[in-house]
Amino acid sequence: MTSIATAIRSVLEASQPRDKVMRARKVARDWRLGQLRHDFDVGMPDRPARPARPELLPPTFMPARRRAGSIAGRIAMLHAFAHIEFSAIDLAFDMAGRFGAAMPRSFVDDWLSVGADEAMHFMLLERRLQDFGSHYGALPAHDGLWESAADTSGDVLARLAIVPMVLEARGLDVSPATIERLARMGDTKSAAILTRIYTDEIRHVGFGSKWFQQIAESQGLVATLHWQSLVKRHFRGALKPPFNDSARMNAGLTRDYYGALAC
Repeated sequence: MTSIATAIRSVLEASQPRDKVMRARKVARDWRLGQLRHDFDVGMPDRPARPARPELLPPTFMPARRRAGSIAGRIAMLHAFAHIEFSAIDLAFDMAGRFGAAMPRSFVDDWLSVGADEAMHFMLLERRLQDFGSHYGALPAHDGLWESAADTSGDVLARLAIVPMVLEARGLDVSPATIERLARMGDTKSAAILTRIYTDEIRHVGFGSKWFQQIAESQGLVATLHWQSLVKRHFRGALKPPFNDSARMNAGLTRDYYGALAC
């Protein structure tokens, strides 16, 4: 029987999007059905495999965003979301594979379920790009999400603080306005896809908040204060309002965490 670590590593080593999606779904399903051995016998790669396209640029070299009202602008927006979801597959599987050995089995359950969700989100966006005559990889993207993962690879609390509780939580703040804008333009199909992603991301941020609090308290730390210190150390940027306080609250991310750091 294949170990869970070997299976997770196979997802991270898949470079082509469709292959990565298929492996992610299979690993999550096989784990759920008890067909993978609970053994962390191999390490995770320093960096996941990536396709030749999209070209990865530093954030400061990314082209200026086009207006979402144009087809080109909508493609650019959907492509940016697709890249986030593609990167999020690796982030979720790396979370389970890199830190799962020292965690309860339910930690692995949660993050593999997140990875399967991200794979589904990516495919929804990829199909929508194809509706517009485009595809994932047609435009450049940046690697900021994985840079945050690499910076927190040695500390599960730092990874939880930055990836689900800062970066994904930011998605909760901005998604409702984007969904509303798409609906006003009559693009109900794209709006429905982003609504599905938004709903799932509340649960994902919730897993981050839950595990951060449990692990911090098990180490005798004050969760909110330790989170703030980790964000100051590892997050390059500022926590800027407006915040979607209700969605964050539903995810267990209260203002006790982020209010003191808001600019």
